[in-house]
Amino acid sequence: MGSTNQTATGEFLLLGLSDDTELQSVIFALFLFIYLATVLGNLIIILAIISDSHLHTPMYFFISNLSFADICISTTTIPKMLVNIRTQDQRITHTGCFTQACFAMVFASLESCLLSAMAYDRYVAICHPLRYTVTMNFHSCSLLILFSLFISSVNVLLLSLTVLQLSFCRDLEIPHFFCELTQLVNLACSDTFISNMLIYIASIIFGGIPVFGIIFSYVEIISSVLKISSVQGRYKAFSTCVSHLSVVSLFYGTGLSVCIGSAVNDSPRKTAVASVMYSVVTQMLNPFIYSLRNRDMAGALRKLMGKMASFI
Repeated sequence: MGSTNQTATGEFLLLGLSDDTELQSVIFALFLFIYLATVLGNLIIILAIISDSHLHTPMYFFISNLSFADICISTTTIPKMLVNIRTQDQRITHTGCFTQACFAMVFASLESCLLSAMAYDRYVAICHPLRYTVTMNFHSCSLLILFSLFISSVNVLLLSLTVLQLSFCRDLEIPHFFCELTQLVNLACSDTFISNMLIYIASIIFGGIPVFGIIFSYVEIISSVLKISSVQGRYKAFSTCVSHLSVVSLFYGTGLSVCIGSAVNDSPRKTAVASVMYSVVTQMLNPFIYSLRNRDMAGALRKLMGKMASFI
């Protein structure tokens, strides 16, 4: 069967998480709940930080941007899945699929960079407290955000341009609930060597480098904390990192488990189910982690709820 480039006229089929029709209503209800909880939870975090002047610090500035990225990732992937289940139509246009894949990768890369920037923020605050206000000012934090978004966008632009040059066969079934660039490359009939190499390089840049930066930051943090003579001082210094460490472990831990699982597991559908953890569940849990394990955030949320209740 000859390969034909159908990127302009063809369609992909998103097979979703299960072929069982009896499970479709359960999956729809579950993901609708997850999406609403993700959007509402992260939106409340953003509003709480904006409304409380005590939270106008670099750490909470990064948290609000992380919440925004979480909302964008979930909005990029989940609504289309819900529509497909509701309409019993698995089709997605080539343009829609490439657009979804690009936006999902942009915001996932941005989230990875944000987690690394937050680790650097904690490193400066604990290891170099006297230089903190100078180093982590609003201008430098804004530049970090803009630079992260810029390199994430450039990376996705280069990857998408190479994928758009590929030719696809008629079998355009994607064993996933949303479009991923790796899944699109796997469906190509033409040579995918360059595309795969760029994807591996991008994975190292936006996965390996941020992780290395986070590890380096926390090695320095632990070294500085151990030098504090007071036990209470050690606890207070390290307690500011607990929420960030929890989010980092959840994001990278689930992502790594999916990578390992896909390497040893021959079932793409099982890999798709496992990817729900890092692409959906993590974004829902992040606001709960920051609100439950952070007294300042919990206080800001109580104030926000009081304002909303009085307004209503």
